Formats: sequence, structure tokens, C-alpha cells
Amino acid sequence: CDAVTLRLAAATSYRRYDDVGGDPDARVEECLAAAGAADFASLLAAHLADHRALFRRVALDLGVGEGRDRPTDERLRDFARTGEPALVALFFHYGRYLLIASSRAGGQPANLQGIWCDSLTPPWDSKYTININTEMNYWLAEPANLAECHEPLLRMVTEIAETGARTARTNWGAGGWVCHHNTDLWRATAPIDGPTWGFWPMGGAWLCRHLWEHYEYGGDREFLARAWPVLRGAAEFFLETLVEDPRTGWLVTCPSLSPENTHPGGVSVCAGPAMDTQILRDLFDRCLAAIAVLGGESDFAARVIAARERLAPPQIGAAGQLQEWLEDWDLAAPERHHRHVSHLFALHPGDQITPDGTPELAAAARRTLDLRGDAGTGWSLAWKINFWTRLGDGGRACALLSQLMVPAPAEAEGQQGGLYPNLFDAHPPFQIDGNFGASAGILEMLIQSHAGEVHLLPALPPAWPAGEIRGVRVRGGFELRLVWANHALASLHVRSLRGGELVLRSGSIRRRIPFAPGEEQHLDAGLTVTG
Repeated sequence: CDAVTLRLAAATSYRRYDDVGGDPDARVEECLAAAGAADFASLLAAHLADHRALFRRVALDLGVGEGRDRPTDERLRDFARTGEPALVALFFHYGRYLLIASSRAGGQPANLQGIWCDSLTPPWDSKYTININTEMNYWLAEPANLAECHEPLLRMVTEIAETGARTARTNWGAGGWVCHHNTDLWRATAPIDGPTWGFWPMGGAWLCRHLWEHYEYGGDREFLARAWPVLRGAAEFFLETLVEDPRTGWLVTCPSLSPENTHPGGVSVCAGPAMDTQILRDLFDRCLAAIAVLGGESDFAARVIAARERLAPPQIGAAGQLQEWLEDWDLAAPERHHRHVSHLFALHPGDQITPDGTPELAAAARRTLDLRGDAGTGWSLAWKINFWTRLGDGGRACALLSQLMVPAPAEAEGQQGGLYPNLFDAHPPFQIDGNFGASAGILEMLIQSHAGEVHLLPALPPAWPAGEIRGVRVRGGFELRLVWANHALASLHVRSLRGGELVLRSGSIRRRIPFAPGEEQHLDAGLTVTG
């Protein structure tokens, strides 16, 4: 013969975290029978159609530099010298490809290595670390027009709300539900491992943000109604467990910690770290917004408002930094340059800190980043890229991207980071969140849609003077095509998915433009409608 076609299938008895009664043999037979009913050409055509339906929604052109036709590993090796924009675009699209390949409806969410884990004893068990890494995996989903790929994570949140209710009762004596810093295939929610990281109780609350994001981009009211009990339960847990700080009277979490850092004395457990309060404020705001859409729940809304007003406010320390803890311990902390910068959640992915709305806090966030330093591995650099885009500093964000896009060391020594020749992010070893987080950061340099407006080219790096992006989605249910030249907006095409008012910002220009459902409008550099 001159060709062999192999049809491979595998299955287990796993149905969901609380049901392992499936028949793996029957599943394999069913899968092989379906595949055997079509020839190779038909299977390939079906695969291509499925992939292209998602991948071709978005396109990014940052210009053509030297080396576009060279092997990827050579381009990566020379990136520090060339800053090749086309390689940045390839890296962005690679992040989209990885999400399409590893997170599809009905499957499991992308974990620390996605579907590319090659070990039975992988680093961190290849689970879901939900004090940053899992959330980072999905920052790209909605704006990059891959809402379907969000489904496995959204479903997992509803499942950990079930197991988390038992943990809330057993570990805390509270109602609602809670999930700590880590979960897995079995939807574990209790504290695990060591107190430096495992006891943090905010993982489920952070994941709830993804439920709201899916609604905010797509506007599916029925989805929000299904998600509401999960949002409500997460808030209910903290309404019952927050305690009053005896010094200030503020409501704080206790015990908790600031992931995964330690304060003076080398201990981690504390009361009311800044990140906890920021996530709580975000969760309470999303609950109130959901009530405004769905109606009812007036008594619960009153409880949320009362608790929100008593949360600890953001504090600026003696060095001008945003404080990480209730006390001003930042400069005395054993690990001042820790790779986690958890206390800037309010800057990104949150929107409580913005240069326009809270300039003093934005300046404190900038000071925090300067003090913490630029060093880090893939996911840490990726988060810092997104921080700097929110501060409007495209040059600094691009410099951090260049720091990420270097060849990883051949041996996994320490945490040097970089990329492997196939562009996998090296923690080391391989960890996929750096790919997803950096791709999201590239998008945030070009378009942001938090704080009630769509900001065009908010952090455009000097190295990208001209380009085009199309198919990107923004909050409120709009799809954009953006063209820029000479570092300025050239034109914008907007399609509304569900109608409503769009607030656009480009430089010093702001426009409010109403849209009917399905309406499309073309705007020029001055945000004037031209067609």
C-alpha cells in the first residue's frame, strides 16, 4: 500500500465530576463508527470548515517586517533585534488557535497545559489554578470573537458552585458557595497544599466575573438568568463571612492571603488583602448590575449595597504605591519583586482603577509596577502587559512583550520564561496561560471597552505605526473593524449585534452613536459617520 488511514478513539467512564457511570467501550465504538462512515477527504473538509468558522472571524495586520518567510524559530531568535510586527501578529493568532483547539463546548476548560500535557505527573498537576492562571486563559475568549470557546469554563463555574456549597457549609459554616485557589476535574473547592497559596478563598468569586463578561459581550438575558443563582451564591457566602476590622470598622475577609506573596515575618495568612476587597467590590457590582437587568431581589440588593459601602477602600502607601495589604507592608515584604501583582486586579481585569476616572489610584498602580519590576515568567509578564495597556503606555507594554518573546532556555532552570521554538510559553516548563494572556494584551493595546466606553488605539506601541484589525468584539454587543495609519485612527466600521448606544473614544474625541439591532456604520478618523 502507499497510504494508511488510522482512526483512533479513546474514552473513560467520566460523565461529569459526580458521575463516572459511562461506558467507555460504547463511546469508543460510537465515535469510530461515525468516523468510519466518512472517507479521509470528507473528515478533513469537515475539520477545516469547523476550524475556519471560528478562526477566520478575526484578522490582524501589523505590517510586514523582515523575515516573514523565515522559519518561526529563527524569527523568534532575532525578535529582540527586529521587533518584527508580523511575528507579533502570528503570536496573537497562535493564542486564538490554542483556545479553539483546547476549549470547545462540551469539553473541559483549558488548564495549565491545555490539551498538550505530555506527562502523567505534570507540574501543578495540570489543574485549574484560579488565583490568576485559569482566568487569564479566557481573557481572550469574548473580545477575540470566540464566545463558544468560553462555554467549558462557564459550565465549570456552575459545577464548582455545587461542590463549593458543601465547602462553605463544612469549612466555614456559611451559606452560598466558595472555591479557594485551585480546582480540578472533580471540582474540588476546599483549601489545599500550603497556607502561602492554598487558603485564599476568592477563586470562585473571581471566576464569577466570566459569567458577567459573557453576558456583557453577548447580551443573552436567558444566560444571565441561569447564571444568577451562581452569582448570588458567591456573594451570599461573603455577606455571611466578612468580619469587621477592629481598627477601622471596615469589612474584610479573614483569614485570607495575597496570592502568593508573604508579608513581613515570612507569613502569608492575614486579614483583608487588597485583592480580596477589589474582587468583592467587582462581584457585588456585577450582582447589582444583574439585578438591574433581571429585576426583583430588592432585599438582597440592599444587603449587597450595605456591605459594599463598608469594604476597605484602596490605600496608597508611603512610597506612593497601591497597598497590597491593610497595613503598609509592601516595602518591608520579603519578596518585593514577587511575580504576582495581585493587588492590581482593580486595574486589570477589573475596571475600578482607570487613568481618567481615578487618576491618583492609576498613578499608584504605575508606581507599584515600577517598584515590583518587569521581570517575570510568561503569565506574569502577560499580566503586566495588560496592566500597562490599561495605563495607556503602549511602549512599556510592547517592551514587556519583547521580554516574553525570546527563546526559552534549553533546560528548565528556575523561572526564566521565554518561548519554545513552537511558540509555547515557557514558565518553565510549558504553561499555556502566557500565550493566552499575551494575546489578550496585544488586543488591549488596540481596543479596550471597559469603563463604559470603547477606546480605540488606547496603548498603540510606537513600533506599530499602521495596521488593521477586524472581527474583534467589544462590550455592549458590537463588532469592529479598525484601520490606523501614522499612529492614528484612519477608519472604523461598526456592526451592532443587538442595538444600543456606543460610546467611542479616539484620542481626545468622544462620540455617542445609537445603533439599531444589526445596523452597520462606517466612521472616519474624526469618528464621523460616513456611511
